[in-house]
Amino acid sequence: MKLRDFRWLAAVALAACAPWAQALVFAVNEGVTYRVPSEEIRAKYAVIAADLARILKQPVSIEPIGDYPSLKRGLAEKAYDLAMVHPAHISIAAMKNPGYKLVAVTKGFLEYRASFLVKSDSPVTSLADLKGRKLGAPDEDSITAWMVRASLRDAIGDPKLVATTYTRYQDAVPFFVENNLTQAGATASNAVVKDWLAKGGKVMFKSKPVPIKHIIASPNLSAEQVEKVREYLLGLDGTDEGRKKLEPTKFQGFVRYDDAALMSIGTWLGL
Repeated sequence: MKLRDFRWLAAVALAACAPWAQALVFAVNEGVTYRVPSEEIRAKYAVIAADLARILKQPVSIEPIGDYPSLKRGLAEKAYDLAMVHPAHISIAAMKNPGYKLVAVTKGFLEYRASFLVKSDSPVTSLADLKGRKLGAPDEDSITAWMVRASLRDAIGDPKLVATTYTRYQDAVPFFVENNLTQAGATASNAVVKDWLAKGGKVMFKSKPVPIKHIIASPNLSAEQVEKVREYLLGLDGTDEGRKKLEPTKFQGFVRYDDAALMSIGTWLGL
């Protein structure tokens, strides 16, 4: 056997014996009250996933998660090594148990608020006026709905004193108010609010701000791995190359956020 043939066989044998690098799963949730196709989500994060794979020296696969029960189940089972979680209440719960770590939050989404919409001639001028009345809101387990209930609790003690009708999508909320099915509607979509105001409607109240779109890391990742991911994300908006990578996501970048402050928000939400 020629030496080159022996070397080739040895290389093949070594490759066969080497363990396959298991892909890290990066779950991405864009909320359940917005219409975002899975293939669009994968494309948004493809470059970032490739960079993370290089940094962590393991393949990274993007897994879009479109419903909250699946997202909660996957986090509870620590099936996701990294996760972009739109709703704050779900990431906060995952940080409490089973111990996910906050890596960063998304710039431009630090003051997400629920806006309460009413008609221009509505007698409803405060949250207290909603007592005994009807309200339209997005999905019952959306972060918007959680902010709505927390705001109602602060105003009238028990959010159940308002008859809330839930709908899947944010942009369906104005329909309830326009057609007198409810006396008010709640949404956190800037586009919906802008359209409502353009049509002559009013924003009666805005909730406390809540940061959303958190990047969290599984307790299975080492502190060193988490810090590498954080350093990468925080630095993206600092260079032209990084900003170009952010373009598909439409995000401005990522920032640190105080864990204790986030836990305090969780308490307000009722977690």
